[in-house]
Amino acid sequence: MRRSRTAWAAAVLMGAALTASTMPADAAPAATTCPTGWGSLAKSRAAGTTAPVKNIRTGSHPCYDRMVIDVPGGAGGLGYWVRYVDSLRQDGSGRPVAVAGGAVLEVRVAAPAYDPATGAPTYPGRVARPLPGVNLTGYRTFRDTRFAGSFEGETQIGLGVRTRLPFRVQHLADRVVVDVAHNWTGSR
Repeated sequence: MRRSRTAWAAAVLMGAALTASTMPADAAPAATTCPTGWGSLAKSRAAGTTAPVKNIRTGSHPCYDRMVIDVPGGAGGLGYWVRYVDSLRQDGSGRPVAVAGGAVLEVRVAAPAYDPATGAPTYPGRVARPLPGVNLTGYRTFRDTRFAGSFEGETQIGLGVRTRLPFRVQHLADRVVVDVAHNWTGSR
């Protein structure tokens, strides 16, 4: 009985050795690919709400960097328009808003950054200033954020990115999510 177990163990080890010797020495596990088929053309959703913007936050993920605009109560009526622009110009005045980066995404959300009944701000952003509470240190794609203002029920944000890259926009419950891929190839 002991001899058959030893023979069996030797056969298993020999099979493992043969398998390992047939694999190239530089073979690595298959790399996980990231989605990049989003394209870089403008994306929009026609809708609008009087529910105001309350927060704007960002996050870095393995395949993309993300910006989230929170509009509690905006659920079904939350619209957006996101596109690459040569320069960001403030609604109403047309004044340029400088945004650092190799390319600039203009992010418009069809929701005010103020209480429509009182005019009181609901989001603490200041025109042409970085978004409050957003720190982009260590991000692979995002370079800068700028609040461009809220005019006639729309909030406008400038998002500076490393270069023109594919992006997607999602409407999830009471928020708009903008993801910008780290590259065009889908590699990590």
